[in-house]
Amino acid sequence: MKNMIFNLHDNSPKYKQIYEKFKFFIEQGDVLANEQLPSIRQLAGSLDVSRNTTLIAYDLLMAEGYIRGEGRRGYFVNELEPFLIREQLIVQNNVQSDPATLVLVNFRADAVDQEHFPLKIWRKMANQVLTRQESFQYGEPFGEQCLREQIAHYLFSSRGVKTHEDAIIIGSSTQQMLVYLGHLLKNDFQSIIVEDPGYDGARAAFQFHHFLLEPLPIDETGADLSQLEHMNSQLIYVTPSNQSPLGVDMSIQQRQTLIQWANKVSGYIIEDDYDSEFRYTQKPFPALASIDLTRVIYLGNFSKSFLPGIRLSYMVLPEPHLSRYKERFIHFENPTSLFSQLTMAKFMESGEWNRHIKRMRLVYKRKMAHLVLELNKQFDQMITIIGEHSGLYVLIKLHLNRSEEWLIDHASRYGIKVNPTSLYYLTNTSHQPIVKLGFSHLSYDEITLGVKRLKEVWTSSD
Repeated sequence: MKNMIFNLHDNSPKYKQIYEKFKFFIEQGDVLANEQLPSIRQLAGSLDVSRNTTLIAYDLLMAEGYIRGEGRRGYFVNELEPFLIREQLIVQNNVQSDPATLVLVNFRADAVDQEHFPLKIWRKMANQVLTRQESFQYGEPFGEQCLREQIAHYLFSSRGVKTHEDAIIIGSSTQQMLVYLGHLLKNDFQSIIVEDPGYDGARAAFQFHHFLLEPLPIDETGADLSQLEHMNSQLIYVTPSNQSPLGVDMSIQQRQTLIQWANKVSGYIIEDDYDSEFRYTQKPFPALASIDLTRVIYLGNFSKSFLPGIRLSYMVLPEPHLSRYKERFIHFENPTSLFSQLTMAKFMESGEWNRHIKRMRLVYKRKMAHLVLELNKQFDQMITIIGEHSGLYVLIKLHLNRSEEWLIDHASRYGIKVNPTSLYYLTNTSHQPIVKLGFSHLSYDEITLGVKRLKEVWTSSD
């Protein structure tokens, strides 16, 4: 490495120049396999850059397999097969690749832990379903009875909701069910109260039917339901068990207050109970629908707790909306896979669903604790963590003089994907920047690396 001296220019990020130089040296054979590279400190000193810059360059090289780290010994060059070197040279000659597009850690919030997913059991039951004659037919318009029966049992045992399978409608997603529901309600109601911040997918469904949106302000302490007295709407959409996105839950007193309001105005509450299974500090409060099912339209899904791609959601409708819904949509095909419905029904009936939830609650609880530990260790007083007691993500409010756009852009440029929260707000946009970090699919090492890199990127002046 003594002859591998190079200068940096100002035309592109320094980490990118270092990455490209070493990649070129390795592919040309100027640096041999198993040869040791300069330490992070040595390279930073020789190039007059920060150690963070050289560390990011080395991380990119490791992610692509050019080098490896061997604990305290340092970094070493991997042996490359000749065909790989030729392939890399062809790519370089034809496509200008950008290492900034390489994602080291993606804090996405819409994935599940693949390591603990019961794939063998699910595949076995799916194969059994394929041998049944009904799996080759058209399904029921409102969902298969066997699945609706299992959901009814589950809702009673886990959420205290006492309902009959005939009151349950199966759909493909919460948003799809809200679109159908909006079509049913729009002739009787012209406006709806929504949480601010709140789930943007629900707002889009309501706006599709031209509902007027009345925002109900939410903060880390919850909602001030006394404001309902000053609103005109008779409909309200809420996520009471794990407010999306702030993660606060609605107390039993607040739930009773909301039920009283609905009865007083002859209105309805749309309760989105999207991931009530994953609460880590105490048992979840009973669902709103368990208090008064006549004034609550209950929504649930299998996306967060099981598998997003399965596209299974459900809705419990009170009368008279249930009869009207069935009358309106009796001639429409169910938008959900019959195969998925039958397999999920078998999965629940066998007891595997309850075992899966119990197992994943522990898995996610430990991952949440690890993420919170790393955030506190790296950032200390520079952040406030929101929503650490439930769900599959946390929000972090950064006490830095940076915008949300800057934080997300700089993290992405250095291989870390984080999520914005500004899209959840209707009116309140003056708060400190808040970003969303999902963890469900990440390993402990990935969580550690991602948080460490965020600290370096967001606090470095280089």
